[in-house]
Amino acid sequence: MIRLIGYFFGIGVMLALVVAAGVAFYIGTISKDLPDYEVLARYEPPVTTRVHASDGALMAEFARERRLYLPVQAIPDRVKAAFLSAEDKNFYQHPGIDILSLFRAVATNVQNIGTGRRPVGASTITQQVAKNFLLDSSQTYDRKIREMILSFRIEQAYSKDRILELYLNEIFFGLGSYGIAGAALTYFDKSVNELTISEMAYLAALPRGPTNYHPYRHTERAIERRNWVIDQMVANGFVEAEEAAKAKEEPLGVSPRRGGTYMEAGEYFTEEVRREMIARYGENALYEGGLSVRTTLDPEMQLQAREALQNGLIRYDTLRGFRGPVAEIELGDDWGVAVGEVPAIADVPEWRPAVVLETGEGGVTVGLQPRRQASGELVEDRETATLAVADMEWALRHTVDGQRVRANSIDEVLQAGDVVYVEAKADGGYLLRQVPEVAGGMVAMDPHTGRVLAMVGGFSYAQSEFNRATQAMRQPGSSFKPILYAAALDNGYTPASVVDDAPITIRIGNDVWEPKNYGGNFAGPSTLRMGIERSRNLMTVRLANDMGMDIVAEYAERFGVYDKMLPVLAMSLGSGETTVMRMVSAYAVMANGGRYIQPSLVDRIQDRYGKTVFKHDQRVCHGCNAATWEGQAEPELIDERDQVLDPMTAYQITSMMEGVVQRGTATTLAELGHPIAGKTGTTNDSRDAWFVGYTPDLVVGLYVGYDQPRTLGNGATGGGLAAPIYKEFMAEVLKDKTPVAFRVPEGMQQIAINRQTGMRASQGEGGVIMEAFKPGTGPADSYWVIGMDGATAERAREISPQASEALISGSGGGLY
Repeated sequence: MIRLIGYFFGIGVMLALVVAAGVAFYIGTISKDLPDYEVLARYEPPVTTRVHASDGALMAEFARERRLYLPVQAIPDRVKAAFLSAEDKNFYQHPGIDILSLFRAVATNVQNIGTGRRPVGASTITQQVAKNFLLDSSQTYDRKIREMILSFRIEQAYSKDRILELYLNEIFFGLGSYGIAGAALTYFDKSVNELTISEMAYLAALPRGPTNYHPYRHTERAIERRNWVIDQMVANGFVEAEEAAKAKEEPLGVSPRRGGTYMEAGEYFTEEVRREMIARYGENALYEGGLSVRTTLDPEMQLQAREALQNGLIRYDTLRGFRGPVAEIELGDDWGVAVGEVPAIADVPEWRPAVVLETGEGGVTVGLQPRRQASGELVEDRETATLAVADMEWALRHTVDGQRVRANSIDEVLQAGDVVYVEAKADGGYLLRQVPEVAGGMVAMDPHTGRVLAMVGGFSYAQSEFNRATQAMRQPGSSFKPILYAAALDNGYTPASVVDDAPITIRIGNDVWEPKNYGGNFAGPSTLRMGIERSRNLMTVRLANDMGMDIVAEYAERFGVYDKMLPVLAMSLGSGETTVMRMVSAYAVMANGGRYIQPSLVDRIQDRYGKTVFKHDQRVCHGCNAATWEGQAEPELIDERDQVLDPMTAYQITSMMEGVVQRGTATTLAELGHPIAGKTGTTNDSRDAWFVGYTPDLVVGLYVGYDQPRTLGNGATGGGLAAPIYKEFMAEVLKDKTPVAFRVPEGMQQIAINRQTGMRASQGEGGVIMEAFKPGTGPADSYWVIGMDGATAERAREISPQASEALISGSGGGLY
């Protein structure tokens, strides 16, 4: 018996050794190609790039995985406790594998053999880190054993806090969010420090299966799982029973944070920044690099700019009449569902789709589109409103078969079932609205730094993503003239130089070009100032011809209006195509004293670690970081930008453009009561209407025109369409601000001259203006007219008093 027992014992030992050898061989085999767990030390997960306005307000987030990385020290203890209770309560005690949980899982799986149920696991947080970072998600025993081996190794290499930090920042929570910080923002629009017990418990429930506990599709199941987590927190001593009871009574309270753009009215600006980031660093850096981008956007000014441009486009469009409903639906008892399918304009929240229910003499009754809940479902209400006939008079001019006609009553324009946009009035009631056909772009810039403070690329980004401020190539028309006149002033001409404003014929080979002034009139010999103020085409062409178009092209390229300008006379009237951004940058040169401007939408970019990788302001300041003051001079910022225009020339052209506002084609702006310099512009056939203007600290430019260029109509001008938009915007910007005069460079001389002849004025003479001259220059001693022979010039001098009177009264040519 003893020999038999010894025999079986020997066999058992041999079998045990064989099994041990087999296990060792198996483990050794699957361990050979295990991933290198040391990569966890270099872990850099895809992190959300965040874009901020100049005041720090969040504008947008860009990410493939919506994640914000948080060190474990920044995560509240209760949040960590919620996840430990839900996933691994023994995390800080076990060596990477929870043996007791493992045996329970094995026993359960044995019992479930043949039932078709999915095997249950007993993964610790360490095992989940191993799986998520280093392995796949296959349900095999090989993968599970590899996971265990890696878990032991990870536990030996890293602290528990580091492992928990990796876990809480990597896991997927659903709704596109990764990591606890991203999930808190996505589900509750809160930081982790603001989460309630109920909210943190729900988030802790999600890693097990986000789709299984979806807040809207599986609400009851989600609440049940959340409450289980709360109970576990109580059992583990992390939460008091009374607190838990209150938390379990709360609804889920999920309020999904919308992705993309968060800044109202900032969509065009944000998209331009996005494109710039991709061009600078590539898509991966934008969507995974965790960049922090501080832009130049002024949120308040952006809202003001968008409102001014939208109002201007609506004002023009309504004068052209109503073009018909947005859609037509069948009316029924449940019209709210039908009108709910009509898309609203996402970035024009003031407008709301509405269906016409009834028309009558007193007005139109409409049913408003029901509001939507956070889940996207329509709220069950049937809100109606009345549009008064007086508020929709403009719609009586409507389009029928492509022809504009005037209706006798509103029921000829709208019928029951028509879907239109309406806007609530401040004093009650609603206005009928339609999306303007006409478009436009607008840019506001700091002339001293090139920082773009506001940019509007059209009426609505949701309607059209095409940015008309930076992408639309349009003819600037007469708004180009200040660049030409600045070139003249920089090359020997003065504001008092006289050019003939008379018919001219230009022959180029067999072709003949006969430019005309707006309105077809001409005023005879006039000073350069008068040419700018009254926007004279004929004298501008003569000036360009006298000066040489090569010089004009050089200055246009210096100012950044064109990269390469064709030096032909037609370009002197702004017939080349450029953008609003380029025109505003060019005017900034004249506003800042002649320094070259590089427009920028971005002030600073930092990487995920806070290191500055880009800064727009490249000015140098020696001595700014001195530790103490020891009587040294005050440090100065050194501006190394190119001086592309003489500062005195910049002041002269600024003074001349002030005359445009005071006496010329933009006199409506004089009502603002601030020094403003600017220029209107209208292209051939009135296809585009421009205004670009500036105060000492702000340059603003805009145009109005159709995307497919066509005439804006007879009488449509920059002074009539674009300048009022500028006026509305600047009225808000300049509100409660003290007027600031343009700085006069040292050495400039102010001399009284005759506005018509450009010669020094005699005491008591009428029609006198103070003109700025550079040192060594002044009014001409003898009368000379550019573009006229001597005899004609002499006769012009004899009739100059009459011509002067005509100009002053405004009868000498049209304004535009």
